[in-house]
Amino acid sequence: MAKVLLNGKIIAESNDTIEIEGNHYFPIESLKKEYLEKSDLKTTCPWKGVANYYHLNMDGEKMNDMVWYYPEPKNAASQIKGRIAFYQRKGLKVLEQ
Repeated sequence: MAKVLLNGKIIAESNDTIEIEGNHYFPIESLKKEYLEKSDLKTTCPWKGVANYYHLNMDGEKMNDMVWYYPEPKNAASQIKGRIAFYQRKGLKVLEQ
């Protein structure tokens, strides 16, 4: 089981994560979506494709661009379609149990 904690609160957990480059990609349905706010940021990875981002907003604290996903990943990264990953900073932690 992997969990994402933000300031001690669980915001995502799943037994079905995929680890790539040290990041756990969680199924999108494992996240409590009430904490998400769409971001305009997009970045490009040469082998995964174009990433889109979300801000996290919890208890009035907005954390910009903390969650990313690949809506249309390249073939080499097709296993992460429909999954999200998290930056571990500013009180956000990804834990494996």
